[in-house]
Amino acid sequence: MPIEILMPALSPTMTEGKLAKWLKKEGDKVKSGDIIAEIETDKATMEFEAVDEGSIGKILIPEGTEGVAVNKPIAILLEEGENMSMVKAAPVAAKATAAAPVASAPVAAPQVSPMAKVADRIFASPLAKRMAANIGIDLGAVKGSGPHGRIVKADVESAMAGGTAQRTAPAPRAVPSGPVPDFGQPFTAVPNSSVRKIIAKRLLEAKQTIPHFYLTVECNIDELLKLRAQLNGRAGANYKLSVNDFVIKAAAMALRKVPAANATWTDEAIRRYDNVDISVAVATPDGLITPIIRQADKKGLAVISNEMKDLATRAKDKKLKPEEFQGGGFSISNLGMFGIKEFSAIINPPQSCILAVGKGEQRPIVKNGAIAIANMMNCTLSVDHRSVDGAVGAEFMQAFQSIVEDPLQILL
Repeated sequence: MPIEILMPALSPTMTEGKLAKWLKKEGDKVKSGDIIAEIETDKATMEFEAVDEGSIGKILIPEGTEGVAVNKPIAILLEEGENMSMVKAAPVAAKATAAAPVASAPVAAPQVSPMAKVADRIFASPLAKRMAANIGIDLGAVKGSGPHGRIVKADVESAMAGGTAQRTAPAPRAVPSGPVPDFGQPFTAVPNSSVRKIIAKRLLEAKQTIPHFYLTVECNIDELLKLRAQLNGRAGANYKLSVNDFVIKAAAMALRKVPAANATWTDEAIRRYDNVDISVAVATPDGLITPIIRQADKKGLAVISNEMKDLATRAKDKKLKPEEFQGGGFSISNLGMFGIKEFSAIINPPQSCILAVGKGEQRPIVKNGAIAIANMMNCTLSVDHRSVDGAVGAEFMQAFQSIVEDPLQILL
């Protein structure tokens, strides 16, 4: 029976996407696991794999089309011996090649699919198996959405985000803004990309639905700058440490000391994460993306620095893998390099905290009862009050400040 290939949900927050490129054309043969298209989501451009064998009978959505809704038919797949004349003669079977998008804070663990696991054999696509192996997902606990319960790429991504068994109630709809009056000023209209629209929607929902509060500390970074210069000046060093590398490491160590800040709110429970995974905001032409330094508390400064440079480069080129930007328990946004002294960032749901880092600059301070000059850096923590209390946030900031001001702790 002819099969409809549907627009997949390639990330937990995806409701629509851009069909960036077809890698197969009408009449081409495909087999399970073949990459047939590139889909641009709110985070990156990702490959879309086939879950059935057959041939592309008709492409319904041309490449370059933006705003394609999840689960909308994008092509017709014909099985052996079929042709397009059969499409009208028989109903087309809709084959969902990816799970529907889930809310940012799912509330139940993934269910085991009885058809995906038979006699200890797990039925999953090659790409799903590779992804699961890379990020440590047990495929036996993942519910497959492919044919006969087969586990596909999107199922692994949904499981990584927290489970596919149930979904939380949808967030309240954002009130649409009214039309902007034309007062006669000249302007240039820059069309909103699908990525920009999704980012705008998520930020609005975050600000409307998360009860933010803010904590600010001033960090003396004199010792940090001295240590940075010493480490960068070492003979044969294969790294170039930035202040942000120290900030990432200090935040990771502070989260290990104050694990209650490494959390997510759900209606049933507060999830406190075992691993310290730090999301770091990177500016791209389409907006911010937050690649993740996994287990940052266990990595040295050189590893963090080189890993961050690689992630940032590939983020700007839209070459990140889903597991490299989905997840994370805590975010950092640094605008200090743009000369920003202090700011308050919007929380990146479903996380509970984001640290906004300002520029380091010389300021007069009181030291030992006298006025002195020191390099100071303002850092502001935005906190979800549902999951992290004020005292917990303050305890984290105290630990973070202590590490930044005594950076030798990082090397111990």
